[in-house]
Amino acid sequence: MAAPPKLSTDHVTSRLRDLPGWTLEGGKLHREFTFTDFVAAFGFMTEVAQAAEALEHHPEWFNVWNRVTVDLNTHDAGGLTELDFSLAARMSELAAAPPHRRLPDPPDALAAS
Repeated sequence: MAAPPKLSTDHVTSRLRDLPGWTLEGGKLHREFTFTDFVAAFGFMTEVAQAAEALEHHPEWFNVWNRVTVDLNTHDAGGLTELDFSLAARMSELAAAPPHRRLPDPPDALAAS
C-alpha cells in the first residue's frame, strides 16, 4: 500500500481542531488516555489494534496500568496524513465507549501474590 500524501501544516492545524484532547508534539499527533484500570486500558488497546489493522496503520503507544499514551504519524510519508487523523478519531470513539468486557476478580490465591 502506497503511503498517503503528507498533509500541509495548515491542514494539520485545521484538522486538529476536530480532535479534542489531541495535541501536536514533535510532529506527531499525541494523546494520553486514562481508564479505570489496567483491564480497561488493555481492552482499549485490543480494540484499537483491530482498527489499526483494518486501516493498515499502527500507533506508537505506551501503556502503564490505566494509562495509554499514543503518538501517531505516517513514517512512509514523513509526517502526518489522513490515516493519522482517521486512527485518532477512531481511538477517541473507542475510548469514549463503555468497556465491552470485564474480567472476573482473580481467585484469592492470585490476589494474595
